Amino acid sequence: MTVIAHFKDVPETARGFSVALGNFDGVHAGHRAVIEGAVAAGGSLGVATFEPPPRQFFRPDDPPFRIYRPARRNARLAELGAKAVFELPFNADMAAMTDEDFARQVLKDGIGASHVTVGFDFRFGRGRMGDAGRLASLGRALGFGVTVIEKIEALGTKASSTAIRESLIAGEPERAAEILGHDWVVDGVVEHGEKRGRTIGFPTANLHLGDLIHPRHGVYAVRARLAGEEHWRSGVANFGRTPTTGIRDPLLETFIFDFDGDIYGQQLEVALVRFLRPELKFDSIDAMVTRMHQDVKDAQAHLAG
Repeated sequence: MTVIAHFKDVPETARGFSVALGNFDGVHAGHRAVIEGAVAAGGSLGVATFEPPPRQFFRPDDPPFRIYRPARRNARLAELGAKAVFELPFNADMAAMTDEDFARQVLKDGIGASHVTVGFDFRFGRGRMGDAGRLASLGRALGFGVTVIEKIEALGTKASSTAIRESLIAGEPERAAEILGHDWVVDGVVEHGEKRGRTIGFPTANLHLGDLIHPRHGVYAVRARLAGEEHWRSGVANFGRTPTTGIRDPLLETFIFDFDGDIYGQQLEVALVRFLRPELKFDSIDAMVTRMHQDVKDAQAHLAG
């Protein structure tokens, strides 16, 4: 799969695709329906999204909100058959385009889309002036087809990135998984920490989430996998600021069961499966360790079930 981070001077080999256009953060059920619509329209599948997301451009001081990093999103899109991903640069010039400018300069002249598929609530152009109906009208005038996908629901609500974020912030990873179609996975490079866990029998692999959304602080039953591995290992993780041992920036600390390898600097995936309890401040390290042993048992019981 080819990733193209612009829409000007696109190689001829990447033009003429049937393009699924949208956000695709998380590649949830609604996004997959848009992709399926693009496939049904015929031709090679391309996916066009914005990088950075418009929200990040307009509201740079917002808390982290990404569901997946671009590399993980793109890998998922490749699994779904995308031959090219266009990461359309969202900057001041893009934000100033009218809906017609965008359709002509980006979709028609830029990436040369033969067909464009969007969700029913897609908006585009300066001030979100254009909607899916307007895109269909512009497509007819400019010579590309347009398919609009109607609302997809999961658990009785619209399948959306917002619903996934709300579920994770509420400590409901199972609900997020229902919308995503799989467990929510955090990935990153294992970092050196304070190494306090080794002294109490719980060595952890530590990941900073960066611009990924921060789920509810607390303890989770998880599965973890090193880059290149097929097998997922069971574990328990805490995401938070460790109030017992000293407040610091939020960190995901994962204790992998029956594992004692040196994985500093390696890429690790951690799937949040079940929220077990909120993060607590204990009166002593001994009290914290006693509860951690119970957390391990709780996670093992849930993952075994």
